[in-house]
Amino acid sequence: MAEAARIIHADQRFITALLHNEAATVKEIYERFAPKIKTWILQNSGSEDDAADIFQEALIDVYRQAKEKALQLTCPFEAFLLLICKRKWLNELKKRGRQPVTNDPEKLSDFGEDVFALAEQMQAQDERAKLFMTMFEKLGEMCRKVIRLCLSSKPQEEVAAMLGVTYGYLRKKKSECMASLIQSIKKQQTG
Repeated sequence: MAEAARIIHADQRFITALLHNEAATVKEIYERFAPKIKTWILQNSGSEDDAADIFQEALIDVYRQAKEKALQLTCPFEAFLLLICKRKWLNELKKRGRQPVTNDPEKLSDFGEDVFALAEQMQAQDERAKLFMTMFEKLGEMCRKVIRLCLSSKPQEEVAAMLGVTYGYLRKKKSECMASLIQSIKKQQTG
């Protein structure tokens, strides 16, 4: 049964660095990714110590996967690591709440295809967001301003007043700008 060929992501270098204890790249992993993990855990009932522990455990799990199962990364390292940390933290919260844990602790470091699939979905969302921002920046200044303000939590009447236009004009302009943005995104996607 032949498995479809996987394209190894450029971030495989982080896996290699963990395997060979390459100090500079391991330091880069901590500097680039630990703050995001810490922020997420702090926002989800955790402490700084919890964040440090989860981050360290996740890196150990990644190291084990690389060493024992020749882990090959097919998505960005950040998405993969974040997914592992989230799973570990949610399991920790369940343990603390004395609720059943979703995974056997022995299997926590055994990532299934679902982790890769979820990480690839996160990458696709990231690419869509980048495309959105690229096309957004190509819009005229007024369109960017209208969309930005309309996406804020301000009432549209207030946005119209801020821009010195009528409410009716704002609605029409917003519709035109969004249509233009969507059209340019679709055009870019179809090539």
